Amino acid sequence: MVKTVQTATVTKTKPLVAAVQTNKRKKIGILGGTFNPIHNGHLIIAEQVLNQLGLDEIRFMPDFIPPHVDQKLALPAKERVAMIHAAINDNPLFSIELAEIIRGGISYTVDTIKNLRQQHPENEYYFIIGGDMVEYLPKWHQIDQLIKLVRFVGVKREGYPVQSPYPIIWVDVPYIGISSTLIRSKIRHHQSIRYLVPEAVRAYIKEHHLYDHS
Repeated sequence: MVKTVQTATVTKTKPLVAAVQTNKRKKIGILGGTFNPIHNGHLIIAEQVLNQLGLDEIRFMPDFIPPHVDQKLALPAKERVAMIHAAINDNPLFSIELAEIIRGGISYTVDTIKNLRQQHPENEYYFIIGGDMVEYLPKWHQIDQLIKLVRFVGVKREGYPVQSPYPIIWVDVPYIGISSTLIRSKIRHHQSIRYLVPEAVRAYIKEHHLYDHS
């Protein structure tokens, strides 16, 4: 069963004894995005970052209104969340963070991380972004404050420099040229998306006739 975090609290309990015996901070990776739809590229990134950095968990965090995405192309949050559920259902180390969906409005990362840290000061957060996004960090909302609240993980990408004025933990991940834009285009042109998305996601899209006219 997929874990869903609705108030930044994972729906999974741990024995009290274990909590008392350790003061170790839980290392949580956050992969944010519109996930319109989620695809195998997202899952590969999440698995590689989890493994290479020794994180305890990866949370997929769909945004409510992304500040830089044309909303005419995005499905309602309900549909995008359902596809994430379908995609990660078989991985106990993957879960969904619904903080931005619940809060509503434009999804600024700095606001989200502030809320998560206030509610769960015992966690250490690692925010995962693609190498192509690293160069845009200076334009992020309140980036100077955000960089003090979270560790950024940059996924290396060919053609983009591995450097930034901000501290970045770089991770090598096999580049898979899959994008949500590509998947929507293939659906619109009645082409196969098999092996581009998890089979459960493909079945959900087909059953609900998503993106047929996007």
